[in-house]
Amino acid sequence: MTPLISILTALGAALRDRLRELRDEPERGSLSVEQVIITVALVGIAVALVAVIANAVTSRSSQIQ
Repeated sequence: MTPLISILTALGAALRDRLRELRDEPERGSLSVEQVIITVALVGIAVALVAVIANAVTSRSSQIQ
C-alpha cells in the first residue's frame, strides 16, 4: 500500500506543478481570433472550390454522351 501512496503523492505534486505553470502562462496554446477567422475562410474557399469542380465535372459528363 505504501508504494501506491507514494506514487499518488508524486503524481499529485506533478499535476500541481503543471497547473501552476499553466496559470502563469494563460495565453500559451490558445488560438487567436485571427487564426480562427483565417481557418474558417480557408475552409470556406475549399468548399466553394469543391462545389465548382463538382459542377464542372457534372456539366462535362453530360456532354460526353
